[in-house]
Amino acid sequence: MIATATPLSIQTPKPPTLSDTTSSTTPTFAQVKARYQAAGQSHLLRYYDSLPPASQSQLLHQLHTLNVERVNQIHTRATTCPSPLLTNQSVFLGPLPEDRFDSVLEASPERTQEWREIGLSQIAQNKVGVILMAGGQGTRLGSSAPKGCYDIQLPSIESLFQLQAERILRLQVLAKEAQKDAQEKLVIPWYVMTSGPTRKATVQFFEDRRYFGLERENVVFFEQGTLPCLTTDGKIMMESKSQIAVAPDGNGGVYAALRSTGVLEDMTSRKIAFLHAYCVDNCLVRVADPVFIGYCVQKNADCGAKVVRKKSWDEPVGVVCLQNSAFNVVEYSEIDEEVAKRTNPKTGQLVFGAGNIANHFYTLEFLKHVSSELFEGEMEYHIARKKIKSLDFTTGELVAPLKVNGMKLEIFVFDVFPFTSRMAVFEVDRLEEFSPLKNAPGSGQDCPETSRRDILLQHVRFIEAAGGKVVVGEDDGQIEGAPTLEISPLVTYSGEGLAKIVAGKSIKTPVSIRSLEDLEKAVF
Repeated sequence: MIATATPLSIQTPKPPTLSDTTSSTTPTFAQVKARYQAAGQSHLLRYYDSLPPASQSQLLHQLHTLNVERVNQIHTRATTCPSPLLTNQSVFLGPLPEDRFDSVLEASPERTQEWREIGLSQIAQNKVGVILMAGGQGTRLGSSAPKGCYDIQLPSIESLFQLQAERILRLQVLAKEAQKDAQEKLVIPWYVMTSGPTRKATVQFFEDRRYFGLERENVVFFEQGTLPCLTTDGKIMMESKSQIAVAPDGNGGVYAALRSTGVLEDMTSRKIAFLHAYCVDNCLVRVADPVFIGYCVQKNADCGAKVVRKKSWDEPVGVVCLQNSAFNVVEYSEIDEEVAKRTNPKTGQLVFGAGNIANHFYTLEFLKHVSSELFEGEMEYHIARKKIKSLDFTTGELVAPLKVNGMKLEIFVFDVFPFTSRMAVFEVDRLEEFSPLKNAPGSGQDCPETSRRDILLQHVRFIEAAGGKVVVGEDDGQIEGAPTLEISPLVTYSGEGLAKIVAGKSIKTPVSIRSLEDLEKAVF
């Protein structure tokens, strides 16, 4: 199937869409009609005359601001220039170049510490920001709330948002303590990307909890863009007689959103140089990880990707590798079995074993480049064929189809990889850094129970690595075999600072530690 080759505020943003910014004046019906007739999309005005004035105005405004010509171009590009992996074009996969790949699993403690110090130095100079992709709802989890609000039933009842906020707070303290030249006011700005449906609830969640201790001005919300839903022949669909049917443009829409909402300008004004970006559903994510940032800075990378080692050759995860000599992510289903099973004779590890976890590093300059309107035309849009509830133009009724009737177009966050000139790929320990929350409670994999288990087991390892002993109490119910031992990120980011209290001592579960004082009281 595939040949292989040795590798050669922003608090109230304008949602990023394919908008036409050539005119800010109110258009006339005739102007909009002429434009949409030329684009072959005049059906969107079929019910205009039957609408009340307010709905007419709403529809005209939406059609005026939509760059319908660009929508047509994207549809043409997506349907006539599909990925070569889906055609008979020659595709050559190559392993990652050795000089652009390192593994924390193989690195010496001295080298890991060197990367950490570089990263902490950049954080101490206020040069690091964080981008959180948090547009998804917890629908598959049985919740209509934003996924970041989800409670995985930790003893502290902390949500994903709170866990991540507290890691930022702790890291700011660590950087301040580690660097003599740290800024007097050390800040890691947090840029939180929501979607239209999750924006209000996300902001309210943060406000109700006083931003989890972060300063409000350093938590910046911005909104993911949308694209119209299309029929198979490229006609824009409608969800009502006065409203176009739209869908989020994929996590790769973060790049256009950074530009259109003013986030890039905010980053520039703060003199940020490096960004860490990740998805909200990983409960173990090391936010603004100084080791990862330090590694990428040392490599002079403009883009970086964290990966985890595949559990087996057939694990269903995308792989970061070279595709026709360019960095890319190739889906597991697109790699021949023989190729997927290949191992490196030196290490015995899979040649194509760098599992993608959507955890990235960027320089601000690279983000500015890939977020530009000119660059947008180079991005590959992917087609997701779906059952889309839409207006039937014959009856004028909203119809829920029984079979696939249209498509949604989206970009993936890793679609910029082929455009980097200085990529860096960093393998980390899955056990310590990756536990995604994808599936419903009770499903047994990537679900609330496994997320909770992975956090609690990590905290047991923290204590043991610090020289302490964990004693499981008789009244500890233990879920998924994990002793009920929780340590707040406010106490430790990745296990540091515990040895002075727990070395040579024991701690009995169940217990939830929110401060060093709590820890001192718990040990015996």
